[in-house]
Amino acid sequence: MCAHGRVLAEPRLSPDAESVAFVANVAGRGQLVIVPAGGGAELTVTSDPPPRPVASYGGGAFDWAPDGESLVFAAVDGGLWSVPARGGAPRQIVTKQPAGGCAAPAVSPDGASVVFVVNQQHVAVAPIDGSAWPVLLSHEADFCFDPAWSPDSTRVVWHEWDIPAMPWDEGRIVVRVADPASKPAVVAGGSGISVQQPRFSPDGARLAFLSDETGWLNLWVAAADGSDAKPLVDEPIEHGDPSWGLGQRSYAWSPDGAAIVFVRNDLGFGSLCRVDVTTGKVTVLGKATHGALSWRRDRIVAIRSGARTPTQIVVLDDGASTRTTLARGPLGGFESLDLSEPEAVTWTADDGVTIHGRLFRPMGGPEAAKPPPLIVWIHGGPTSQSQVTWNNRLPFFLDRGWGVLLPDHRGSTGHGRAYTQAMTAGWGEIDVADTAAGMREAAARGWGDATRMVPMGGSAGGFTVLNLLAHHPDLCAAGIDLFGVADLFDLNETTHRFEAHYLQSIVGELPAAAGAYRDRSPVHVAERITAPLLILQGDADEVVPPAQSRSIAERLQALGRTVELHFYEGEGHGWLRAETMIDELERIESFLRRNVLRHGP
Repeated sequence: MCAHGRVLAEPRLSPDAESVAFVANVAGRGQLVIVPAGGGAELTVTSDPPPRPVASYGGGAFDWAPDGESLVFAAVDGGLWSVPARGGAPRQIVTKQPAGGCAAPAVSPDGASVVFVVNQQHVAVAPIDGSAWPVLLSHEADFCFDPAWSPDSTRVVWHEWDIPAMPWDEGRIVVRVADPASKPAVVAGGSGISVQQPRFSPDGARLAFLSDETGWLNLWVAAADGSDAKPLVDEPIEHGDPSWGLGQRSYAWSPDGAAIVFVRNDLGFGSLCRVDVTTGKVTVLGKATHGALSWRRDRIVAIRSGARTPTQIVVLDDGASTRTTLARGPLGGFESLDLSEPEAVTWTADDGVTIHGRLFRPMGGPEAAKPPPLIVWIHGGPTSQSQVTWNNRLPFFLDRGWGVLLPDHRGSTGHGRAYTQAMTAGWGEIDVADTAAGMREAAARGWGDATRMVPMGGSAGGFTVLNLLAHHPDLCAAGIDLFGVADLFDLNETTHRFEAHYLQSIVGELPAAAGAYRDRSPVHVAERITAPLLILQGDADEVVPPAQSRSIAERLQALGRTVELHFYEGEGHGWLRAETMIDELERIESFLRRNVLRHGP
């Protein structure tokens, strides 16, 4: 996220393709904004209640009504509301349900109903005029995501899965007539197959979704009933991200159903592509990472981002001959810097497996002629990846002479199902060993100074940081832990519902795996940590509760180690406020100056 400006998400073209609505997060508060598709002044159409803000695990905030006169949005109060597209008083459609808050609304093409998700578990449908109580469509699944309508407004399709699996382990695509008397039908997915993002073609004859059945998360097309399913683009490149939250849109049907625009993630580098549904011919429309795709008439809208491209909402014609920026996240000025593009790099793990990553070299200055100090930035998840998207923390450090290595240890996404599933029962060991091997390679190849390497990471990345400090102290000059995991036993009891069973797959089931939970918990090996440590934590974090950071800090303080702990009031799992992001960078820079650079060559 950017330290200046706002966070942008979920751009959606209006039915007539003349306007684009999107969610903007400003100072931790969500706003629903509309801008002309050809560019122009923005109109904020929500005030109170605001829509769900852009945040970790967020998404699925709103949908257009088919007449383009209003939008239906999921509000922070847990209910569904309708607001006029020209601005005006909102009208409540559905109150917060007993089972939890509403999200991912999708308005039926006939404008009569809205289908939505309740507490990430149930799919429900209600009349858009609020005249009747919602009716459940889903059956007994533990999680349900991203419902969508058929063009004739008779059927609903969604993505579901059961615990202890996570959505990237396995799941199902389910279709049901929007009538409680009907029965749901599983049309794709199953044991050992991850699926996501089901959507009907504009004529209703076909169904598209992503599936990793061939070993890579690729774009598939089937008949509307799921028969004759096959990959439309079958390649060793991922076409979407793991389903950490609702609302992912990494592909979009053309209005006539003849083509699909989709994204590629090739070793972390993104591109936007168009495929002909009949011939399978693929055309690259543009480089950079794209997401949140929407296609109406002759316009395609997306969020576009890259190492040198600050996050922005863009609209393209379907041939991509023109591209117009409609809105920006970060403020201007970054383009004037000599921003760096990363290099795709690999190294060999201790057991001979090839590990992937990306390397940013410093922009220049006195460190340019010799190995620079190196930040080893470990992504969260751990089922995730640091793609080549805009992150203004990177130029902050690169401009100050630091190099940055982004490792994709096993368990990361973007490199196929087998690479991701290699984390099974191995979290706390495989991620640590693969990253340590990358740090040794960095020293051997001159990517970084062996005496000034600093692992940094948030959430699961913070867990890896702490274990690197404990088990590979020779590689770490210091460590930076952002709301990281310190105690696996405690996390298993206190984390939020979405991840409540995550540890069963990546660590093991209790009580049989109690030894692994204990040995891989940094708080239980804290005596091995000797390098200086900075910990930053939100006091409202429900994913990795504050007690995690407090426990490791207090243990290290009792041992007389150098540890700094700071809590950010009101922040959750990741920062939403600009002042927090700025303070984070200032604290990290001061910490590194005092504990690493002062003692370096």
